[in-house]
Amino acid sequence: MAPVPVALDKEAWGFDHGSWGVLIKMYPNADIPMVQLSVDSTKPAAWHFEMGRKLATLRDEGVMLVASGNVVHNLRTVRWHGDNIPYPWAASFNDFVKANLTWQGPVEQHPLVNYLQHEGGALSNPTPEHFLPLLYVLGAWTARNLSPSRSTVLRWAV
Repeated sequence: MAPVPVALDKEAWGFDHGSWGVLIKMYPNADIPMVQLSVDSTKPAAWHFEMGRKLATLRDEGVMLVASGNVVHNLRTVRWHGDNIPYPWAASFNDFVKANLTWQGPVEQHPLVNYLQHEGGALSNPTPEHFLPLLYVLGAWTARNLSPSRSTVLRWAV
């Protein structure tokens, strides 16, 4: 991870719902060791992608990387009653993400690193913490010359 500073949260907040909500379904007996990473939303998107590349080496040590989040997470626009039809901007952004999962090229030019440039990017993610975990796994995949499969993406909740 060097030169990235890493520290233990001594306040012991416990696991975020993004971690335990996923892992409890995968491992109901909670019988695996787990380390939760915090998303630093002050860092640019490319930083999170590069962090994923660094984390990719943990796979050689038997560590499973799990990232949870949403492609679209805007609670202010949720239709709590009535039709559950996606907004056009949300459907467009969802399609944009799916279309660019296997994009290859410089990190700074990656369409998903630059997700806020998409017309639905900011509206789909008014705050970044639900989208940025995707960049970690994309970074890990590209560092290992792997490519996400459709089944993997569907688990991401596209």
